[in-house]
Amino acid sequence: MTRKRIVLATMSILVIVASAWVFLAPVPSFEQARSATHSSEAVLLDRDGQVLQRLRLDKQRRMLAWVPLQEISRTLQQAVLVAEDKRFYSHSGVDLMAAGSAVLDNLHRSRARGASTISMQLAKLLNAPADGSSQNSWLSKLNQIRYALALELHWSKPQILEAYLNRVTFRGELVGVDAAARGLLAKGPNGLDNIDAAILASLIKSPGASRSRLAKRACATLQTMPFFTGNKSRPDSCMQVTLRTALLPSRPFPIAGMDDAPHLARHLLNKNGEQLKSSIDASVQRFARNTLRTHLSQLSDQNVEDGAVVVLDNLSGEVLAYVGSSGDLSGASEVDGVAALRQPGSTLKPFLYALAMDQGWLNASSVLDDSPLALTTPSGLYIPQDYDRHFQGAISVRTALGASLNVPAIRTLTLVGVDPFLDKLRNLGLNSLTHDADHYGFGLALGGAETTLLQLTNAYRALANGGLWQAVSFIPASASTVEGESRQVFSPQASFMIGDILSDPGARTITFGLSSPLSTRTWAAVKTGTSKAMRDNWAIGYTNRYTVGVWVGNFSGAPMWDVSGITGAAPVWRDIVEYLHQKQHSQQPTPPDGLLHQQVRYQPPIESPRQEWVIAHNRAAQTVPNQLISINVTPASAMLIAPPDSAIIAPDPDIPQQRQALLLQSGGTGKSCMFLDNRPVAACGKSKVVLPLPLPGKHQLTLKDTSGKLLDTHHFEVRALNLPIQAKGNRK
Repeated sequence: MTRKRIVLATMSILVIVASAWVFLAPVPSFEQARSATHSSEAVLLDRDGQVLQRLRLDKQRRMLAWVPLQEISRTLQQAVLVAEDKRFYSHSGVDLMAAGSAVLDNLHRSRARGASTISMQLAKLLNAPADGSSQNSWLSKLNQIRYALALELHWSKPQILEAYLNRVTFRGELVGVDAAARGLLAKGPNGLDNIDAAILASLIKSPGASRSRLAKRACATLQTMPFFTGNKSRPDSCMQVTLRTALLPSRPFPIAGMDDAPHLARHLLNKNGEQLKSSIDASVQRFARNTLRTHLSQLSDQNVEDGAVVVLDNLSGEVLAYVGSSGDLSGASEVDGVAALRQPGSTLKPFLYALAMDQGWLNASSVLDDSPLALTTPSGLYIPQDYDRHFQGAISVRTALGASLNVPAIRTLTLVGVDPFLDKLRNLGLNSLTHDADHYGFGLALGGAETTLLQLTNAYRALANGGLWQAVSFIPASASTVEGESRQVFSPQASFMIGDILSDPGARTITFGLSSPLSTRTWAAVKTGTSKAMRDNWAIGYTNRYTVGVWVGNFSGAPMWDVSGITGAAPVWRDIVEYLHQKQHSQQPTPPDGLLHQQVRYQPPIESPRQEWVIAHNRAAQTVPNQLISINVTPASAMLIAPPDSAIIAPDPDIPQQRQALLLQSGGTGKSCMFLDNRPVAACGKSKVVLPLPLPGKHQLTLKDTSGKLLDTHHFEVRALNLPIQAKGNRK
């Protein structure tokens, strides 16, 4: 074999080996590379695929969604080719002419000039080490050449350019053309003009360049772009480049995106590039958000700045709206009012009465006593008051619940027991109630606990669904593959009666009047609540299709000024309910089996005769439908209220002795007289007296009628005031 043949054979083998080396390079397909390129953001979609919220998860870089080449400005494509790879469409991954020119130039330059093609740069981007280590070694350069040639072999030129523009770093944290265009120029990648394109293209080679250096490079790029060929009559172009470069932000502009559900997005999104379709209805979400903001702005003079809204689909449990705050009206807009623990006030009362009905103690027509009450608890004397600090005397359950009276609720809790009531609340999903019954005490009936708006709204949804509690869902029902947890908490009969009371305008008249924000044009059952010192107010209710919960207050815990559930949360609730049923009215529920509708009359007539629902198995119920039931009302007996019997009263050492006082209080019907240690304390007929604290020792308080007949007796003890021992010389 001659030497020439040996050389040819050797070269052939080398070509074959080199070709195989390139062909076998593990280059991903274009689709694989695109799917592996994740945005630094996750996107929350509504049930129909509309964008609700963009949430940035990667704090190291800012990359948006992949942009197809046809949606990228042609001028930017031209500018990038001019600045980075003039012969992109004529070489096969390596530009030998540019490489040779770079070698010659570098012989006379202190700083080396590279000759990487766009294909080589993309190869570097696709194979960047996870630890960010350098790729500038000769071996790394050789690998870039190999991968660039392989890319040219497997991908088309437009695919290479598209991938490059979506992966290259432009400035700082801005990666990809979409983030760069929006972050630096506040424009989309398809809306860039020639000057914009020249500036962005010039950033690729030196992302950290100074403004003056960038302007000079962008001007040179602009003047060599194809549209300038044969046209040098634009001397103002470089001036415009310099001006626009000077206006580039020192920090990227906030990248515009939908901002409709920030709090929910933080709950649900946890993966870069994720696009999650949620159960939220965008139109309901935006209406609820705007309605909340409108009403809160009207309350700004009453020290109100925060609020939250939840809308649930009764049947599926889907969350249709989740508004966590009032946005820029709030001083703490990042706080999620839907998930925050707050005191629910009177919104727990419907569950208390439903339990009493299921236990057989009460029905809607049962009579309760709304008169002064004092209960001894481990933490001291508990004396509940109604909202208006007046008492109604004998009153029906319908009126007691509808008008949200406190004392009848406390009396009902003494019937059912704190422990069973606490268990029911936990079965309703109020899992924030982690303490035992002694911790909450009788105040649990009036909302002396903490829960969240989402938990409480879903508990009302159980009433709407006949007492069946089910977990909520943030995923559309069609996309859900696992059925949520469910349990029957109340009977359908008790749930129906509670809904019937809460939808009855007449039942709430004595507290809210006939016309209030609780009255809607469609059927709806609703309850308000206000916590201690007006720190929280609520309006939660349901129609036949939706359950809506609204909370209004201050995340700081500061009290509102004369704002209750009826003036704060209720108007928001009403407007949302009206919006939900603007096309189709809510239908009143059908009474379940086991209920009787009977004519009820009270003797004496504390309330007008009416048709009333009765649970047939209730021991107080009659079994004959439409029978006239006459309920005899026994006047409340005269009795002593405070101090309670066997009370021990310890003076407060922080209060001067001469200012220590004792409340004496009686209740009931008829004129009566109070005596302390057989001495009259006030004129007969006076039911409340405040006296200086009696001397230490045991005392007796008696109640007699005007003829001297003994009606009630309480014994109590006053403890001696233990003063601290003072050191000599410190007495004054």
